[in-house]
Amino acid sequence: MPSIARSLLCLLLSLAALPAFAHSTEHMGGGFVAGFMHPLLGPDHVVAMVAVGLWGAFLGAPALWVLPVVFPLVMAMGGVLGVLGIPLPGVEVGIALSAVLLGGMVAFAVRPPLWVAGLMVAVFAVFHGHAHGTELPHESSPLVYSLGFVIATGMLHLAGIGFGALVNSPAGRIAVRTAGGAISVVGLFFLQGAM
Repeated sequence: MPSIARSLLCLLLSLAALPAFAHSTEHMGGGFVAGFMHPLLGPDHVVAMVAVGLWGAFLGAPALWVLPVVFPLVMAMGGVLGVLGIPLPGVEVGIALSAVLLGGMVAFAVRPPLWVAGLMVAVFAVFHGHAHGTELPHESSPLVYSLGFVIATGMLHLAGIGFGALVNSPAGRIAVRTAGGAISVVGLFFLQGAM
């Protein structure tokens, strides 16, 4: 296993041991900073959002940009559901499954039609957005808070795309697929905790 893949695997597995802090930005007050930090403080969100970029890079154009655009757009709609208090069953399970399945798509080199990949990413985005929206601090502006979590999400997608760019070399392809497998395994730990 290439050393970069081994390092990434160790990092991702260490995240699995952390509690999900994605829902603990109350001490930050409201607004942009709380929204921005929400996805970054939740390892369950981090691995899934990195997986979206990783899968997009693995699939290549046009998925390279379609998946990272679809996710935040639909996530914002899920956030509106959360802000409005509309219940969505199984949010934590959906978030965990997003890591399991999106990581698995990369690990097993699954190349569905673009519309299938986009639909899959969109479904998971609803769960992530709902979690962000339900945790909106009371003193926060929903629009400013949402802007923060959408920008942070885009940055996590870019991190996945950046690592996924390694797919163009044989060793890089192994590293990318290994990272996908590691994300999937971490997702299984989150799924166990969500059940």
